[in-house]
Amino acid sequence: MADIGVQLMMLKDQVAADGMYPVLEKLKDMNIASVEVSQIPMTEENTAALERGVTELGIKVGALSVALEAGALSGADSLEADYDKILADCRRLDVRFLRIGMMPFEAMVSQEATEAWAAKVEPYAARLKEDGVTLCYHNHHVDLHKYDNGERIFDVVRRVAPNLHFEVDLHWVQRGGMAPLDMLKAYAGVCKLIHVKDYRVTSLPQEAIDLMTAGKIMEGYEKFVNIIEFAEVGQGNMNWPDLLPASVEAGAEFFFIEQDMTYGRDPYDCIRDSREYLTSIGW
Repeated sequence: MADIGVQLMMLKDQVAADGMYPVLEKLKDMNIASVEVSQIPMTEENTAALERGVTELGIKVGALSVALEAGALSGADSLEADYDKILADCRRLDVRFLRIGMMPFEAMVSQEATEAWAAKVEPYAARLKEDGVTLCYHNHHVDLHKYDNGERIFDVVRRVAPNLHFEVDLHWVQRGGMAPLDMLKAYAGVCKLIHVKDYRVTSLPQEAIDLMTAGKIMEGYEKFVNIIEFAEVGQGNMNWPDLLPASVEAGAEFFFIEQDMTYGRDPYDCIRDSREYLTSIGW
């Protein structure tokens, strides 16, 4: 059974304010087995605290975030400039997976641009494989965009970069219009990491009703269609009792709870609710 972990992006403010180790202690108390590091710099201080968490708390570091090129928007260490440091961090923390959170926007504008980006990634994915680390690509809804030849963006990535595996964000697959079970089946064997977050449709906002009543149909319609939220696991429409076993069958080794926006709630409370739901269905 895959570990239930947390995407530390949810707690980046808490890490900055309180330090990494106290955050890990709180997660351990919530029955969280692993973490994925994103949007948190891999400084010596944070790396040492993660190492302490591995040793003293038994929390695994399931994956670290990297960028392809230096200066990328993510702020993560880059494979281009920091390969040796990244590999040293992996070995120090016993990390077997790295993940690229998103390709640059300019790589999404055409099939040729996507192919060019994937071709740059492939040598690093192959090199990391030789060094015992699997590089994964994290999808968003845009990665389900189809080019004229019928290939989705992530189809192009898989074709051009066969050593690059996937971190499947099931919420974004759903938002992109593909059934998550279909995605897992189509990419069985290369779905190594899974982002577990729910897909909530909120109630119709009064603003939409008021605009339509006032005759501002299109303005009201925009408010009507944009009622999707990121949700605590179990508080949306995703079919987790089927999705989690299917993810394991597809090759998943880590599940990371993630909620991009918590809408004013304390992220610890959101994580606790998600973890308790997963426990209630046998995970």
